[in-house]
Amino acid sequence: MRRLLCLLCVLWWLPARADAPPAEIHVVSEAWVNYTQADGRGLAWDLLRALYEPEGVRLVPRSEPYVRSVGLVQRGEADAWVGSYRDEISNVIYPRWPYDVDPIGALGRKDSPVPKLADLEGFRLAWMRGYAFDRYLEHLRQRNELQRRSSALPMLDSRRIDYFIDARPELEEMLQGDGVDASVYRITDIASIPLYLGFANNERGRALARLFDARMQVLYRSGELERLFDRWHWPYAPLKPLLPPKE
Repeated sequence: MRRLLCLLCVLWWLPARADAPPAEIHVVSEAWVNYTQADGRGLAWDLLRALYEPEGVRLVPRSEPYVRSVGLVQRGEADAWVGSYRDEISNVIYPRWPYDVDPIGALGRKDSPVPKLADLEGFRLAWMRGYAFDRYLEHLRQRNELQRRSSALPMLDSRRIDYFIDARPELEEMLQGDGVDASVYRITDIASIPLYLGFANNERGRALARLFDARMQVLYRSGELERLFDRWHWPYAPLKPLLPPKE
């Protein structure tokens, strides 16, 4: 009996396996409509629940501006952030597989030329602070970094910039704002960039990144990933060629 009690005490104090995932994953993201809404709804939140919760890891979502989201993960105060480009930030963990593709557009006035990516280096550009478009797309050189998207349309109207660069869903939402005359603007698709979760560079982050890659293969091969995209009316075709083959 005494030996049994000693064994139970030892087991109680043994740490969990270093590679075992935690009981929760704390993920931060800018609040994007139908994607990572502050109320916990959206494609990305549902995707993360489908990835982690069947393995006993509960999603804890949190809304923060993009730059703050990155900082929280770098300091180990959150496990991952949504919407990173691969290797965008040093000293964080990136999984093998992306979870979406960012359609990048150039928003300008209709009386401006229809832009092409190869020509944009000759124009005055702006995008949100912390968005590293110039690292992933050629010909994006001159730019202003904005703190708020609400600054973009006044800058276009006053001719201080020629084009505002952002993900197409964000640009479309801007044009749906109160008091905006969308007829005077035009969105031109210029590129697409794969999207990743950026994980904290610690044992917890590494375990969660490994689980992410394993579960992405399961969701893709079962068809659940495509069903999630369909449920939110989100484009799935650009992501499919980037995912593991269905063996």
